[in-house]
Amino acid sequence: MTPNAASGPSRRSFLASTAVATAAVAGGVPLLSACGGSDGGSRDGTTSGKDAKKILPAYVASNVVAPDIPSKNGSAVGFTGKLDLADLKTSVPKKLGKGGKVTVMSPFWGSPPKDGNAYYTSMNDLIGVDVVWQNQDGNTYDQKLGAVLASSEVPDVVVVPGWNMTGKIPSAIIGKFADLGPYLSGDAVKDYPNLAAIPTDAWQRSIFGDKLRGLPMPSSYVTGIVPLYRRDVFEKEGYEVPRSCDEFMALAKDATNAKAKRWACLDMKWTAFNAFGVLSGNEKSLGWNEADGKLIYRIETDEYLEALEWTRKLFAAGVVHPDAKLGKSNAADPGPKFAAGEFLIYNQDMSQWWSRTAEQATQNPEFEIWGMDIWGHDGGAPTLWAQNPAGIFAFVNKKASESVIRDVLAVANVTAAPYGTKEYMATNYGVEGTHYTVKDGVPTKTDQGNIDVMNAYVMVASPAATIAHPDFPQVAKGQVEWQQRMGAVTRKPSFYGMQITEPARWTNLSNDFEQLEDDVVRGRKKISDVQQAVSDWKSKGGDKLRDWYRKILDENGPAAG
Repeated sequence: MTPNAASGPSRRSFLASTAVATAAVAGGVPLLSACGGSDGGSRDGTTSGKDAKKILPAYVASNVVAPDIPSKNGSAVGFTGKLDLADLKTSVPKKLGKGGKVTVMSPFWGSPPKDGNAYYTSMNDLIGVDVVWQNQDGNTYDQKLGAVLASSEVPDVVVVPGWNMTGKIPSAIIGKFADLGPYLSGDAVKDYPNLAAIPTDAWQRSIFGDKLRGLPMPSSYVTGIVPLYRRDVFEKEGYEVPRSCDEFMALAKDATNAKAKRWACLDMKWTAFNAFGVLSGNEKSLGWNEADGKLIYRIETDEYLEALEWTRKLFAAGVVHPDAKLGKSNAADPGPKFAAGEFLIYNQDMSQWWSRTAEQATQNPEFEIWGMDIWGHDGGAPTLWAQNPAGIFAFVNKKASESVIRDVLAVANVTAAPYGTKEYMATNYGVEGTHYTVKDGVPTKTDQGNIDVMNAYVMVASPAATIAHPDFPQVAKGQVEWQQRMGAVTRKPSFYGMQITEPARWTNLSNDFEQLEDDVVRGRKKISDVQQAVSDWKSKGGDKLRDWYRKILDENGPAAG
């Protein structure tokens, strides 16, 4: 997933090897016409504080499997050991499904497998529910979503990624989907132990229109964008990992040799935002924060302009690979040229730490990719900002009967099983021998597994954020420890964890800034153009939007932490 994408599936390695890595790009893609319906819930705003506590499920930590590295500072849990199939635990001792039929519409990247395949059959038998998949092209999912939610033919379950919650979709979620509170709020969730073990922050994000409507895919709140680098080349050349923006510039100039077709990096804009402490651009509500009694948006800050100016200087110095000068190079696959040594550093989703390692393991054994700790621009500790703790949700049709809702929750209770359980292996790997084999404690998908076991059941609900790579345990350890170090300098902005629906008249107000940023760092526009755009943003509704957020803050209080 690219840095300008929302932070949902990037936390799951199952997506790292699929086309979602380049497909699920956020942006102001127009949706089809109006969708919605009537419901008692509030159309915009949020639910938090005492009101949320009445709605949220009780949290009961799972004790089925103990991770090798517990969560710390918002990190995922980590597993670094080999996998022993004989030692897999059981987290769902009896089928909770009652044999009903449930239709699920979900985004899919790649070619969907045939109905009735061995993976779908085995999962349905394990759960006790006949799940029928209506897989839709993930690249155009927003259009299909808009059309389906505007119609009267809504499937039993609809998966909605956070990056598709634009335009009228949030209103449609409130109007079209069921309140799961009667089944999950408080102690009721204990009927579904794997759902009870989902962190409360992720459930908080699942409240839409004053009701608990979503089944979440939890994620670490630590930034997922890592400055990835060729550690093998660094060691060979004697390069030091930079600890400030000046050190990075000096390193970049030293490492660049255009005649030899080597440049230091790709577009480092997203790392610059982190180094300068710029509020998140992944989700609009996270871009707001209260400081010194004033509510300010990310584009209004000096740090925002300083980060763009520093990134512009990298381009101007000639240390950025020529591909990046052409535009959104980071949305393309950087792997081959990174492996060839044409550039040494790029910022991307953490999932590529593992996927690049796996790609090069046999053909280039000296290759080593690693993650740099994010530095403060002036050499001090950085100030990082938390991402939201869930970014993909499954919703149940509000017309669904209680038996259908119970069957959906039975599905979710299996798919949310923790790593190290039989249910996790079934969900993520399929049937042993048919979809995967295990050698020396490392599960490897077969050709059939790569066809059948793709992003389906995992989209209904997931366990707490988990990192496990039995094939490369050193990468799993490195990733979790990176999250823990970065989590120690991560702050939660004022609206962290709140599921906020902005009034429709302002939802597209800042959509053009990403393109403007890219133009500025490449020298096509100037910092003064950004300042003018910010002024226009204020006059066209930004200041009114600030007042609207201020009211939410006054009514609900800021995020804790």
